[in-house]
Amino acid sequence: MNVIIDYKVGNLHNLKNALDYSGVENRLVSKADDVRNADRILLPGVGAFAPAMEQLRESGMLEVLQEKVEAGTPLLGICVGAQLLMDESEEDGTHAGLGWIPGKVKRFQHNLKIPQMGWNQVSQQKNNPLFQEVADEMHFYFVHSYHLLPEASEHVLGLSNYGYDFASVVCKDNLWGVQFHPEKSQNAGLQLLKNFCTLT
Repeated sequence: MNVIIDYKVGNLHNLKNALDYSGVENRLVSKADDVRNADRILLPGVGAFAPAMEQLRESGMLEVLQEKVEAGTPLLGICVGAQLLMDESEEDGTHAGLGWIPGKVKRFQHNLKIPQMGWNQVSQQKNNPLFQEVADEMHFYFVHSYHLLPEASEHVLGLSNYGYDFASVVCKDNLWGVQFHPEKSQNAGLQLLKNFCTLT
């Protein structure tokens, strides 16, 4: 079973609709007990880092998510959900994240319009099951002012450029994170979601 974590952050129904459209079995869950039975976990998120982290704590699901991740259950963080996987974010001060992928979340440092809103390419850095049947340099839909900055280049699966190169897809063991919104990224996004939801 693919579960979408509902911790009151973000528009979950776009994600659920995308999975339904692709014929992928899924359900929204908001209780720890429902997470325990997950085969794969999707952690979405929209808005600011600190409130999202606080909502995740208050949801009562943080402990079981930690258990599932340690047990090797695949997890995909989307947008702010991907940022939460890192050690900390500098958004509105310094705030601790989940610390599952070493690195930080930094604000864009350039003169381009912030947030980045719209389509941007993802340059694949490694072969990975997440990219199966997704062509290199495909466009995905982004909305963000802060970006992932992993400590180790080995954890960077995809790069995008907005003023400079930044990590738009990260991976460590059974964890994946995408800065863009695959559920809003047409066929490439649907394929990427399907790839994750059929991982064995």
